[in-house]
Amino acid sequence: MRRGKVELKRIENPTNRQVSFSKRRNGLLKKAFELSILCDAEVALLIFSSSGKVYQFASHGMDKSIAKYKREVGLPDSNNPQFRTMEFWRSEIEELKRSINTLDARLKHLSGEDILALGMRDLKQLERQLKIGVERIRSRKSRIVSDQATLLKRRHKQLKEENTQLQKRLDEAQESNISSRIVGENACSMFQQRVLQDEDLVNEAE
Repeated sequence: MRRGKVELKRIENPTNRQVSFSKRRNGLLKKAFELSILCDAEVALLIFSSSGKVYQFASHGMDKSIAKYKREVGLPDSNNPQFRTMEFWRSEIEELKRSINTLDARLKHLSGEDILALGMRDLKQLERQLKIGVERIRSRKSRIVSDQATLLKRRHKQLKEENTQLQKRLDEAQESNISSRIVGENACSMFQQRVLQDEDLVNEAE
């Protein structure tokens, strides 16, 4: 009796679908093995089930066949150090892009932008972060004001001390000028008296 033609569509019944998968998978693996033996062909077969399991067959080694396939179609060899370096930096760039996008979104949230999509939990966390930030800013501001006030007081004290020293030096200089003037006047008077005495001696001698 001839077997009826099977309609190619997804089997809805999970049990029937699994049974059909197992049978056809085994048949496909068997055909791949026969093809490699009978025709001396290099065959590589990969099968992934709907549950994520992998089944494979490779007549000459899966890695070797995949590398050969990549060379044939012009794909870069993943075993090439240069390819690995490119993949590494590509991955790093993608990670940095994601980090930048995340930081940009957080910055907008902190400035009150794009918050419509945030839920209550996210909004509470954002509010808590803003409160902590404001407290830190106020604390830093108070510290700066206090430091500036202390610095101004210290500078005022230094200027006051310098002013006292300058005033003292000025007073000493004035006293010194007065003393010098008195000494000069006394010396001038004594010189005049000496001159007069000399004139009297001369007159007497004549």
